Amino acid sequence: MQTTKQKLVTAVATGLYSGYVGPWTGTSGTVPPFLIAYFFIRDNDLLLLLVALPTIGISVWSAGLAEKYMGHDSKKIVIDEWAGYFMAILFIPYSLGNYIAAFVIFRILDVLKLPPARASEKLNGGLGITMDDVVAGLQSNIVLHVWLLCYPLVAGK
Repeated sequence: MQTTKQKLVTAVATGLYSGYVGPWTGTSGTVPPFLIAYFFIRDNDLLLLLVALPTIGISVWSAGLAEKYMGHDSKKIVIDEWAGYFMAILFIPYSLGNYIAAFVIFRILDVLKLPPARASEKLNGGLGITMDDVVAGLQSNIVLHVWLLCYPLVAGK
């Protein structure tokens, strides 16, 4: 039986339980931050930054605690996907196409774990769980910014 603290940590670490949905929990865990960003944060870059940075800290904290009873880097822990996706769209022009492109690029890079994402995954506890996704998010952000420089019409709403 979980304590109240474990219930809270589980709710946060599993991205409000989105980590329990379907066989591809990383993808299902990326859906809530996509919806939050697209429908609520919209084109407010300052608000996105004020959400993204604390999400990284919350991810490190909750993932580190949750792995103690859910297992090391449990697939159900998806708050790190939230942190990574928010980094992927930071300062990206707001549009459905751009946010979907960021989603797809982020998921691909999160799975591939290109350097230095793989190395950051080896950090201890919640830091390792979170940082590989933050790195994949930053890599996605760079890829999408380069894409938008080459194909600026995609940036339209």
